[in-house]
Amino acid sequence: MEIKHTKEVEAFDNMLSLMEKVRKECPWDNAQTNDSLRTLTIEEIYELSQAIMDRDYKNICKELGDVMMHVVFYSLIGKEESMFDLCDVFNSLSEKLIRRHPHVFCEDGSITYEDVEKNWEKIKLKEGNRSALSGVPQSLPSLVKAYRMQDKAKGVGFDWDNAAQVWEKVEEELQELRTETEKENNKEKIENEFGDVLFALINYARFIDVNPDTALEKTNRKFKSRFQYIEEKSKERGKNLSDMSLDEMNSLWEEAKSKEQ
Repeated sequence: MEIKHTKEVEAFDNMLSLMEKVRKECPWDNAQTNDSLRTLTIEEIYELSQAIMDRDYKNICKELGDVMMHVVFYSLIGKEESMFDLCDVFNSLSEKLIRRHPHVFCEDGSITYEDVEKNWEKIKLKEGNRSALSGVPQSLPSLVKAYRMQDKAKGVGFDWDNAAQVWEKVEEELQELRTETEKENNKEKIENEFGDVLFALINYARFIDVNPDTALEKTNRKFKSRFQYIEEKSKERGKNLSDMSLDEMNSLWEEAKSKEQ
C-alpha cells in the first residue's frame, strides 16, 4: 500500500521508538500500569480542554502530544501483556470509522448533518450495544453526562419537537422546585426537584445549540475574573474584603463588568 502521509508516519515512528526506549530504560515509566496512568490521563484531558477554552493553539498542540503519549503508553502495556498492540488500536478505529460512516464509504447520494445524527445511534445499536445510553461513561461529570444522555436519546427519536416545549418544561420544573421549597424543609424532595430543573435547562441548552458545560465554564471564568478584580481594588484601597460593604463590592463588580465590555 502506498504511504500517503510520509512525514506523519516518520514523526510517529520516531515518537514510538522514543516511547519504547523510555518504557524500557526509565524506572518511572517502567513502573507505570493502566491503573497508575488512568488519573494522569484524565488530568491531561482537562489540560487539553483548558487550552481549547483559552484558544491557546501552542498549548493545544502540546497537550495533544501528551494525550497521544498516553494512547501509545496504554498500547505498549497492552502489547507487553499480550492483550493488544498499537496496530490493533488503529485497525479497530479504522473499522469503526468505516462501519459508522456508510454515507461516506458505502452509499451514494447526499446526506445531511441531521441524517448522520439520526443514523449514528442506530448503527451503534446494531453493533451490539444493549442501550443507546451505554456509550455514556458513568464517570463523566454529571452535567456532561446529562447532555450526552439527552443527545443519545435524541439519536433514536426520543426527544422534544421544539425549544418552546422544552422551555415550558423548564418553567414547570422551576415551579415544582419553588413549591417544594415553600413547604416543610424536605431536603431530599428539594434536591430531586433541583436536579430536574438542571436536567431541563441542559435539555433547553441542547435545543438552542449551546453546550452547557462550555457555557458554565465561561461563566466560572467571568466570576473568577470579576471577583479577583474586587480583591485587587480592595487591596489598593487598603481594605480587607471582609470589611467592605456589599454595596461597595457590588459597585466594583459592575466596574469589572464595564471593563470587560
